[in-house]
Amino acid sequence: MILVVGGAGYIGSHMVRKLADQGRDVLVLDDLSTGHAKAVDARAALIQGDLGDTTLLDGLFAKYAIEGVMHFAAKSLVPESVCDPAKYYVNNVAKTTALLGAMLRASVKSFVFSSTAATYGSSETPFIQEGNATVPINPYGRSKLMVETILADYAQAYGLRYTAFRYFNAAGAHHSGTIGEDHTPESHLLPIIFQHLLGQRKEVSVFGDDYDTRDGTCIRDYVHVEDLADAHFRALDLMLAGDIDKRTFNLASQAGYSVKEVIESVQKVTGRDVRWSIAPRRAGDPPRLVASSDKAKRELGWAPQHDLKTMIETAWRWHQSHPHGYVD
Repeated sequence: MILVVGGAGYIGSHMVRKLADQGRDVLVLDDLSTGHAKAVDARAALIQGDLGDTTLLDGLFAKYAIEGVMHFAAKSLVPESVCDPAKYYVNNVAKTTALLGAMLRASVKSFVFSSTAATYGSSETPFIQEGNATVPINPYGRSKLMVETILADYAQAYGLRYTAFRYFNAAGAHHSGTIGEDHTPESHLLPIIFQHLLGQRKEVSVFGDDYDTRDGTCIRDYVHVEDLADAHFRALDLMLAGDIDKRTFNLASQAGYSVKEVIESVQKVTGRDVRWSIAPRRAGDPPRLVASSDKAKRELGWAPQHDLKTMIETAWRWHQSHPHGYVD
């Protein structure tokens, strides 16, 4: 059985679907503070609980034959992390350490960690590689980097096998249209644009147009959520087979798009006009994040299968059929 922590969230629910489709038994632990029970595949068992509850964790490892753990339960809002860093260090670092402790007590040694490109900070490199300096510029990125450091230390001391994925903007929805992105509040660009197109926002705010980029707006690397799930699945299988002990990978499309370019792409795919305006910069936003995923291609045999157009098409399909998210 595979334990997916945060499996009711956006990326976690797609991971649960991938595991179930591959015939794996799946246990989901989620406090449902930002996740949705309706997003969890019916083939998985859902336990509502806190990641830092060591009594609960020990009970789960005692009750279920868990062979690997996948972690998607981080707080991830950059501006919020700047305003309330304690929330991020408690949830993302302290509670993850509690999970690792429970794993080790149960002799479970395979761990897949959802990290972030924010560990790199503001990189001047055209394509960020795993060996680039990690100088995060916000508490969210620092909290993720702290966990990566802990994982390396635990691997050295306790024989933990781990894979940490530093990835960029997850986008899109499951090709079936049955699960997708539903956050409250919403902070990701594509869902915000779709909320506007569905009449739920008057316009889209573009946070800053004076960055040192080709059109002044931030540039990001987008990866389809199903491609992310595929990479995580590949890494888990390799660890369970003993073929990976400790690795860090970028997951990226290696194609950076500015905020304005994403808006233009949405207009082309949907045939609808997007009203947008410039707003002040957000604290902690680097101008450009685009990465190389060559290492993942070499060592995992992974490559993204979906382009930006497909990300927009699948996400738009989800939002049209679920205009108010999982409450429908």
